[in-house]
Amino acid sequence: MGSVPWIILALGMSIFYLPLALVSRWGITAYPLLFILLEELRNRFPFGGFGWVRLAYTQADSPYSHLAAIGGASALSAAVVLIALLIYKFSTRTFSVLPILPFVLIAIPFNPTISATTNVLMIQGNVPQLGLDFNSRAKAVFSNHLERTNAELSKDPNVDFILWPENSVDVDPFRNTDVKQSLDLIQQPLIIGAIVNDGERILNTSILWDKDQPQIYVKQHLTPFGEYMPLRSLARVVSPLVDKVEDFSAGSKTEIFTIGKARIAPVICYELIDDELLRQASLGSNILAVQTNSATFGMSAESAQQLAITRIRAIEHGRNIVSVSTTGYSAVIDYTGKVVEQSSMGMAATIRADVGLIDEQTPRDAAGDWALIGVLAALFVVARRAHA
Repeated sequence: MGSVPWIILALGMSIFYLPLALVSRWGITAYPLLFILLEELRNRFPFGGFGWVRLAYTQADSPYSHLAAIGGASALSAAVVLIALLIYKFSTRTFSVLPILPFVLIAIPFNPTISATTNVLMIQGNVPQLGLDFNSRAKAVFSNHLERTNAELSKDPNVDFILWPENSVDVDPFRNTDVKQSLDLIQQPLIIGAIVNDGERILNTSILWDKDQPQIYVKQHLTPFGEYMPLRSLARVVSPLVDKVEDFSAGSKTEIFTIGKARIAPVICYELIDDELLRQASLGSNILAVQTNSATFGMSAESAQQLAITRIRAIEHGRNIVSVSTTGYSAVIDYTGKVVEQSSMGMAATIRADVGLIDEQTPRDAAGDWALIGVLAALFVVARRAHA
């Protein structure tokens, strides 16, 4: 796509932090509050937000990552800034205990019970080529996943369900007879990622395949400039590739796929950065299934970054997560954010795993929006008292 679009994006996102200069007037203790307010604004605006560079998503291996289960990703971001403030206080010999007081939240336990397990077969089928034209041979991508699935089932057919990634079926399975017949032959429950044409609408879907009565989840939080084009006439001036993007239509509700004791909430790629969408998915489920396609981004760090986000979401919502990609990284992540198993990038792979099912809610999910309000209130107290 060239350098211009990402330079504009980087500059646009950095503008959100210009108000941090106000701390010179309000005092350094206002910095955590102002930073988190700006981060939360950027998570939501514009075009539904650009939240992938949230500080929280760098903290899956930190000793205080458990804070995400108590106060959400915003609490974890706040912890990082409070630690920075504490270091600053030490360096200026103006130590205050207030920045570390919110860390008492770590003492709130979340030790859920595994009510049952489900056996998952995850298929990372790979694509013929990486980059923007990854799906130019969509039937080949489908064949990769189908052949690998059949090979695995011939070795051991005992799985509770099979999970394919986003865009694994990039031809409409309801219109393409060959694809439909091939899917119908698979006896085990199969969740696919498919592009579906519904009249004039194009839908990015997760489908629990059943030849008679399939269940369909339509992606709700679409990727701006990838799945729909905001400001199309203006964007056309920036990049000649704008008109290669066809506008998808968004879904309006969360769907839960029930397979045995597993209540599976599908989450499609970019939706990982949507706080409320993840909360709603978690409330109705006992396991999350993330379907993603990283082929567009080649061998860049995007897939690793998405894995880091998924780890924090597992902690935040107290759910084990199975995350599958066309090209990697696919992974099984437990509710503590630990990566139990992980594939490599840029090659076909298979993961079989017995994954625990968790019904309990984290304090963050039980609190809903009050979690963020509590984080901002705590930061306000730090700013006022420490400055005083």
